[in-house]
Amino acid sequence: MTEVRTLLDGRGLVESPRWHGDRLYFSDWSAGEVVAVDPATGAAEVVARVTSLPLCTAWLPDGRLVIVSSADGLLLRREPDGTLVTHADLGPAAWNDIVADGRGNVYVNAVGFDPMSGEVAGPGAVWLVADGTVRQVADDIAFPNGMAVTSDNSTLIVADSYGHSLVAFDIGADGTLANRRLWADLGEAAAPDGICVDAEGAVWYADVPNRHCVRVAEGGEILRTVDLDRGAFACALGGADGTTLFITAAEWRGMTDAEMVTPASGQVLATEVDVPGAGRP
Repeated sequence: MTEVRTLLDGRGLVESPRWHGDRLYFSDWSAGEVVAVDPATGAAEVVARVTSLPLCTAWLPDGRLVIVSSADGLLLRREPDGTLVTHADLGPAAWNDIVADGRGNVYVNAVGFDPMSGEVAGPGAVWLVADGTVRQVADDIAFPNGMAVTSDNSTLIVADSYGHSLVAFDIGADGTLANRRLWADLGEAAAPDGICVDAEGAVWYADVPNRHCVRVAEGGEILRTVDLDRGAFACALGGADGTTLFITAAEWRGMTDAEMVTPASGQVLATEVDVPGAGRP
């Protein structure tokens, strides 16, 4: 059996794990905090406070952190002194997940409905933030969730939670997306959330209702599954050799519940895998 160890416990709705430097960063949506944790000691530090739900992050190539403040319609940037400044004005939308490629292009997606009321405005979309502009580069994604960029910066992969699939796009030199294709059909029971890519080109995806993380090859072959006792919201590869799979998990109550997760059920977990991470996040 796969050994899964607990790095942190007692959190809220935890999401957006990102390995950077020698620490794991994650967001606690319930607390409005971006937290860094040392996996060797468990020591945790709040590096940013943003009242937003969702609250997702990405690292720019220059080492600065960008944070989606969905409630304000802003993409914030954390400066070296810890201050938060506006990186881009996204405008009003149900902004969700984010990833940056190695060129500094930032992709932010938005769902086409209000998760609390269930009111549907249309399918979700992906937007590009580059050179001071914000523009839509993909649409017609039922529920865009986690995103990842391959190590050669050539491909963006998007988890479509309601489409039960992973979709891929070629990334152009100017950051635009083309050649949309089905990367993997995961089956009607799957609900992919946060994702990451490994050095063999496989994708790990977290799945809340099915309480597991799954490694899948392009085309849909399941390569490995890590089962949990609660919903898996996102996963990221990191650690000293890149072979630690970090997972954010909590007991899911549903979007219509005011808390969405059972209070204090949020955990940051870790397990060892065979293939190191590659690409972003």
